[in-house]
Amino acid sequence: MSAEDSEKAYSSSAGDDVPEYAGERAVNKKAAERFGVFAPVMEKLFDYGVEARGVERVLENERDPKLLWNNLFMWWSVNCVLTTVPIGALAQAFFTLSFGNACATILCFGALGAAFTSGIATLGPKTGLRTMIIARFSSGYIGGIIYSIFNILTQLGFATTCVILGGQTLAAVRPDTLSLEGGVAIVAVLSVIPCFVGYELLHRYERYVWAPILLVMLFLWGLGGKAGYHVTAQKAFEDPAGRFLAGDVLSFGGIVFGSFTGWAPVAADYNCKLPVNTSAWAVFFMTFFGLYLPVCFISILGAALMTITNPVYVAAYEDGSMGGLIAQVLTPWGGFGKFLLVVLALSVIANNMVNTYSTGISIQALGRPFAVVPRMFWTLVGFIAYTIAGIVGREHFSDILSNFLSILSYWTAFFMVITLEEHFIFRRKGGLLGGYNLDDWDTPSKLPLGIAGILAGAIGVAGAVVGMAEVWYIGPIGMLAGNPEFGGDLGFELAAIFAGVSYPFLRWLEIRLMGR
Repeated sequence: MSAEDSEKAYSSSAGDDVPEYAGERAVNKKAAERFGVFAPVMEKLFDYGVEARGVERVLENERDPKLLWNNLFMWWSVNCVLTTVPIGALAQAFFTLSFGNACATILCFGALGAAFTSGIATLGPKTGLRTMIIARFSSGYIGGIIYSIFNILTQLGFATTCVILGGQTLAAVRPDTLSLEGGVAIVAVLSVIPCFVGYELLHRYERYVWAPILLVMLFLWGLGGKAGYHVTAQKAFEDPAGRFLAGDVLSFGGIVFGSFTGWAPVAADYNCKLPVNTSAWAVFFMTFFGLYLPVCFISILGAALMTITNPVYVAAYEDGSMGGLIAQVLTPWGGFGKFLLVVLALSVIANNMVNTYSTGISIQALGRPFAVVPRMFWTLVGFIAYTIAGIVGREHFSDILSNFLSILSYWTAFFMVITLEEHFIFRRKGGLLGGYNLDDWDTPSKLPLGIAGILAGAIGVAGAVVGMAEVWYIGPIGMLAGNPEFGGDLGFELAAIFAGVSYPFLRWLEIRLMGR
């Protein structure tokens, strides 16, 4: 495919009957036609502002350049939430790291995770496709289905942690009248409503909600200081410098990396309506800072709160996990503190909206039988699933968060490497393929067969297995990286390296033999 053909592929249009910028109303009405028997219902919902668009490609004349700054504000709002606080707390609670080492790990591993995720985000404007559909161009139709299954589980896992922590915090406001189950249900219901409506309402909400939540986080920093930070409090419990400490840093670093890269499988979903000529660097840096600044700032807050040695605060954490500790930190402000606690509990909605919306999109990406079912229906299915999971797992938040984020980093690592190698090696101008035939996004016979992507992913899994260090399994390399009893988690690093080394050769061979 020549460079000229590549540019044509990027600029394919919907037809002469669509104006230069069609607007969301025209786009959604046109998209409703693909739902067959559901079309009349979809058009009616459209009249009330519900998004009809699903996984289909956003054509160039359907894009809106005014949405560029949403990359910064949306990701800031998504991560400037209550669920980011416990990430930092895991450094001391699970890995006995001192405050200084916890901060250094968050900053370093966070930068790596944010950079990879931001790289994936740049593919949205270039293709007009959702992230799981973009995966078809490296791993084929079947590989795209496999990644979609992984992503559905990922977003449901994130959503479960959101509703549990939000429910814990709401229950801490009125422990005598609101049960933890009730708190979980309230957060879940409030999360699904804007996602049912769709993309535009989600972006509108995320554009502004970060500001008041950031103010509350600053209040928490101040009140925590009043209670007394003791940044050397955990130093006595930290493993000595060397192999054991390195293992703790690697294991916590994998969790931090996963907290950033968990957004990679949906990163292009929220900017695919930007024009194709949008600066990739602008998208990259807006996404990077939208992720990096709030996650680091608030995760380090979580680590700082764990340094408070006042017995009352320690007991609050032991009795009520992070939600209980935050409630105790706000106690000096009385009724206003309880109001802020409610605001914090509801802040998780900004995070959970993305999980919920992208769950519906990823279910549609499983294939045509799923894509013909309206997106909002799958959104409701996801809502039911994570609400039930949140109620069942409500007493085990820290365990769920720690194990989930560790495992999450494994598959997102090889997914990102494979997707980015496909783009920068094979799809670049002058590469073997020279660009994307974007009209082929839903035509299996014209997409790559996917053998290279699937094999490289499997090799990445092998890397994760030999390098991982979980409570239930420690790989042979992971065991060498830290304390033999606990190991050091090298799972995501080896998953990325194994897949990154194998994919270019396998893909070159696939193109030579299959021609696509």
